[in-house]
Amino acid sequence: MLQLLRIDLKKLTSYRTFWIICGLYFFTLGMATASGMEFLKWLASLIEGFGQSINIDRIPLYHFPDVWQNLAWSSGLLKIMLGIMVLISITNEYSYRTVRQNIIDGLSRAEFLYSKITTNLLLSLLSMVLVFFVSLVTGLIYSPSLNWHYMFNGIEFFPAYFLEVFAFLSFALMLGIFVQRSGLSIVLLLNSYLIELIIKKNIDDYVPQVIQFFPLESIMNLVPMPFARYAFQEIQDYVSLPAVGIALVWTFLFNYFSYLRLKKADL
Repeated sequence: MLQLLRIDLKKLTSYRTFWIICGLYFFTLGMATASGMEFLKWLASLIEGFGQSINIDRIPLYHFPDVWQNLAWSSGLLKIMLGIMVLISITNEYSYRTVRQNIIDGLSRAEFLYSKITTNLLLSLLSMVLVFFVSLVTGLIYSPSLNWHYMFNGIEFFPAYFLEVFAFLSFALMLGIFVQRSGLSIVLLLNSYLIELIIKKNIDDYVPQVIQFFPLESIMNLVPMPFARYAFQEIQDYVSLPAVGIALVWTFLFNYFSYLRLKKADL
């Protein structure tokens, strides 16, 4: 498995686009998650009376244990950048015929796919580790007091975040393998949420119970949006096991469909 990962990383690291997109992604991920309080302070300076009516420092955006869910959800919004990088990498394999060359050199089609899956696992793991580190550091800085008994409540949102990123990258990989054209596959990826939203809106009045089983909906359900609690609304502050199960099934299906396509394709 590690050998397959090395093979794929060797190809990826030769692409300038890989370094640009990954660099932008991880830089944006780190800065966006760490600068939330500074953004609120800047916003308060623009809105007259906002800073006087609300004490910015008392907003528990980075307080333990809220910080885990807050940053896990916020970070999930940026996974589209990694998805685009995955699409470019797999479509380049077809454009430059490297997928055919890999098969000629001795890789099976399943091993080629495994190399892509292990890269997705690595990118998902690196994303989780970075967001976890930012959450821990900002929590230690901004939390008014540290109570070790509840400090790590909600830490389960990070395995859920890992699964969210990996499932989405698996979806992007499947799109790239089926479409094989970077421009069209990126358009489809960017519009996938809109397409699913239109479908959901049309069936919401008839069979709303099936919406949770939609692929992208199941991915979004892994880490529920937490910020409504600051408007005194009830939120889901835990990871739903049914949501995890549905997302795992879809992740398996994305990769399985990719395998079936590779298996039958004329490379």
